[in-house]
Amino acid sequence: MPDEIVGAIERDEGLRAIQAFVAGASSADPGHDVAHAHRVARWMVRLDPTVDRRAALAAALLHDAVNLPKNHPERATASARSAALARSLLANNGFGEEEVEEITWAIEDHSFSRGVVPRNALGCALQDADRLEALGAIGLMRTFATGALMGASFFDAMDPWARARPHDDLRFTIDHFATKLLGLPETLTTDAGRAEARRRVEIMRAFLDALGEEIGSPRPV
Repeated sequence: MPDEIVGAIERDEGLRAIQAFVAGASSADPGHDVAHAHRVARWMVRLDPTVDRRAALAAALLHDAVNLPKNHPERATASARSAALARSLLANNGFGEEEVEEITWAIEDHSFSRGVVPRNALGCALQDADRLEALGAIGLMRTFATGALMGASFFDAMDPWARARPHDDLRFTIDHFATKLLGLPETLTTDAGRAEARRRVEIMRAFLDALGEEIGSPRPV
């Protein structure tokens, strides 16, 4: 049976149309598919139960409407492009002017690459929920899927923990943990989001420790 989020989308003609567009436009990236949007929506309403649920579902569905690869030179513009595309989709699917403004602000502000604190509560919930997706068990799968899509190696066999070289997460996926992921919890804006992020980071630390044991090179503390 569909869960509450999936069911709410299925019962709403506008949200169904938006989801159909997103599904049709999705690339082969498994980290940015409709299932990712559903997980983001679930966490948005958990992190801030005061946000309008329909707006949260729309923002979650559309936050990656324009998904540029991590190594794309215009990666930092993806959220602004997604917001621009979302504006017309929302207006054509039953969302009023004020709702469109709130949702597009949230989408534009949420991305890590943009580097801003969101202007509204919806944006804070979206930003935190999306960052949680980069952590924990799901985060591990998404990290290595992204690395594979970019053609990155798992790690530098000669210097896996970058003791004697600069980190380079475009070449070595493991470097991404040091350059971004392990520090993410403190960037979240909600108390519930930070608590969940810290729990998920411990899962990643345990993975990295296990990797160090398996390759005979313990992870630096």
